[in-house]
Amino acid sequence: MAETGLVLYHDGMSSSSQKVRLCLAEKALAWESHPVSLRGGEHQQDWYRKLNARAVVPTLLDDGEPILESTVINEYLDAKFAANPLMPRAPLGQARVRYWTKQVDDGIHDGCIAVLAYAVAFRDVQLKNADAALAAIDRIPDAFKRERRRDILRHGLDSVHVALALQRMRQFFGDLDEALSVGPWILGNQYSLADVALVPYVTRISDLNILGVAAGCGNALSWFERCRERPSYADAVTRWEDATQLALMRQGGEEYWPKVRDILSL
Repeated sequence: MAETGLVLYHDGMSSSSQKVRLCLAEKALAWESHPVSLRGGEHQQDWYRKLNARAVVPTLLDDGEPILESTVINEYLDAKFAANPLMPRAPLGQARVRYWTKQVDDGIHDGCIAVLAYAVAFRDVQLKNADAALAAIDRIPDAFKRERRRDILRHGLDSVHVALALQRMRQFFGDLDEALSVGPWILGNQYSLADVALVPYVTRISDLNILGVAAGCGNALSWFERCRERPSYADAVTRWEDATQLALMRQGGEEYWPKVRDILSL
């Protein structure tokens, strides 16, 4: 491991945190871990908001300087530390990586995590203490995300946001399947920041027990297995799994898969 002054504030099961940990693992970088519990609401506490005003994880400190947003963090790490590059040198390759990382930030993350994971796995738990759930929603800084969460809490899988998120994920798997028709990795022969960016979301769909959303996308599913076989996956994802959360997600997926399948008309 290369010695660095890196400190990562992260949550074990957070997809964005998985993304950055994958980058750190692939580049063999040493880093100091500061867990931030999303389920415990630590990301909304004043001490963390001083680090990250948007109250999201992860946050990277490099010699005390904060770098925010997982996509930005990964590009920063790859640019600063030359060993084991994950960004192609050619501008065309860089553009292709950024095309995929932009897809994550423009809809895949919110659809997969903020909508589907919440609706399938965590909403039922929060309904047991609806007042506390609504209070937590009120603390979400982004007004759109706040109202979307409120709608899903109220309507569950009948929320329009769920149908839209499922359509987005079907499109994502179709696009990914096509991209993988020419090589083992998204850019062909090079494992890159594009693969790093996307595998946490396929992981979450798998953890939710609704990987049937990817029906017919054999290239994408084979790629997912190759990603899971890399040592970085065990170090950045498997190592940080929470058995209680996994059980909750899998149980929710088993219960709600028939409705998910009906929404998608699979």
